[in-house]
Amino acid sequence: MKDFAALVTALDQTTRTSTKLAALAAYFRTAPETDRLWTVALLSGRRPRRSITASKLRLWAAEAAGITPWMFETCYPVVGDLSETIALILPPPRGDIVNSLSGWIAELRALDKADDAARRAFVLQAWDGLPPVQRFVFNKLITGGWRMGVSQKLMTRALAEATGIDPAELTHRLMGDWSPDTTDWAGLIAGHDPQAALSRPYPFALAHQLDLDPIDLGPCADWLAEDKWDGIRGQLIKRGGAHHLWSRGEELMTDRFPEAAAIAAVLPDGTVIDGEVLAWDHAARRPMGFAKLQPRIGRKTVPKRLLAEAPAIVMAYDLLEWQGEDLRTRPFGARRAILAGLLDDLPKAVPLHLSPAIAATDWAGLVASRATARDRGAEGLMLKRLSAPYHAGRRRGDVWKWKLDPLSIDAVMIYAQAGSGRRATLYTDFTFAVRDGAGFVPFTKAYSGLSDAEFREITAWVRKNTTERFGPVRAVRPELVFEIAFEGIQASPRHKSGVALRFPRMVRWRRDKPVAEVASLDDLKAVLASFG
Repeated sequence: MKDFAALVTALDQTTRTSTKLAALAAYFRTAPETDRLWTVALLSGRRPRRSITASKLRLWAAEAAGITPWMFETCYPVVGDLSETIALILPPPRGDIVNSLSGWIAELRALDKADDAARRAFVLQAWDGLPPVQRFVFNKLITGGWRMGVSQKLMTRALAEATGIDPAELTHRLMGDWSPDTTDWAGLIAGHDPQAALSRPYPFALAHQLDLDPIDLGPCADWLAEDKWDGIRGQLIKRGGAHHLWSRGEELMTDRFPEAAAIAAVLPDGTVIDGEVLAWDHAARRPMGFAKLQPRIGRKTVPKRLLAEAPAIVMAYDLLEWQGEDLRTRPFGARRAILAGLLDDLPKAVPLHLSPAIAATDWAGLVASRATARDRGAEGLMLKRLSAPYHAGRRRGDVWKWKLDPLSIDAVMIYAQAGSGRRATLYTDFTFAVRDGAGFVPFTKAYSGLSDAEFREITAWVRKNTTERFGPVRAVRPELVFEIAFEGIQASPRHKSGVALRFPRMVRWRRDKPVAEVASLDDLKAVLASFG
């Protein structure tokens, strides 16, 4: 644990990629294999399940520090991190407990079946035997809130330096449904597990938003354009007689989308398709929207009602493996041709569609097609260089997302709440409303898009114009108008307005606009209707 805590400190104290890389590589060379494996798991989002709630940790920490819960709750938002707050307020340790990272994780997981008294005693004893930095790490192991400033790509580069294994091969090995419970260091990193490889997806190719004039990309004929669909990016794998559907976030979705079984039944072994899972309106031949997929995402089994209300298809983008051969080094145009031939031979009822190419002879034609993307249920266009291989991760140059400009609406702020960490003294989290008859109805929250200077000015205004207090929330006079941008909109019976926005953020403070000119609920519903 001492070495892992030193690694956490080293990573936290620098923004230099080379320094982080060196610290990680040194740790992976010298740490025990079980600790290395858990470090890789933690840095790739595979965290142990919580056995203690945050509310109990706050209460026990206040008791151990000899302060009131109210005082702890006052300190917490100023620090902005629960684990750090606890580590800072506790008295100096009286003992010196020596344990490994994997040892602490094993002891914490053993608390799953313990009662609160046993959990409390264990946590208090650990706090009393660890110095502040190790306390902080111990608290993180409990809460699972890791933010170490290390991308998976950087971690993979460090592993490559430490082991001498090719980074691309390591990236592939780290994909899929593994945990320290199901593998060891030799099986995951140093060796090769053929059985695990059968279900393992390939690292996804990701795109940058197009930030230049498309004419600068060269001849239009060098590119394939297709609609950018708003669903769940996934890979459908058929190997060894079994099929697996993985999300881009490395989550296994096979049971949530049984439609994949019908696709896999007609695919040969050794096939991997990259595409988008969409809720599909077969009559209209267009996607239903992401909102229809959401009820299926968090379920282990999907009831017949949801299967009927939101039938899913896979919109195929690319063919990564065919007849057991890895095709990723071949040009995209060649992979696309094989994919098109594969789909042509399948029965039409199979819920696997080829993402249509957008026909255009020049960039002006693609500009016109992009402008009508929302009419087709898309967010814009994707541009893919026909000569490009399938890259792992996000690389500039060969794949671009050319999204439409976001929608926007003017609204009035009606509630404000303070932020956390360095913004704990500022009101930064706002609730917005639109006109509804003679009053206002809230419809969204947003907390990003303004400068620190604007947040300071708004904070001073909130303090002078608060009309009611609800805990940390302040109701304010409906006077400040903001332009709110968003990527999508959907009906939502859970919200008073009847709608919910996707990715709302503040574009600008409309000092020039009086509150009488903000949008109405009818305006908002008209935008919803335009989405079909």
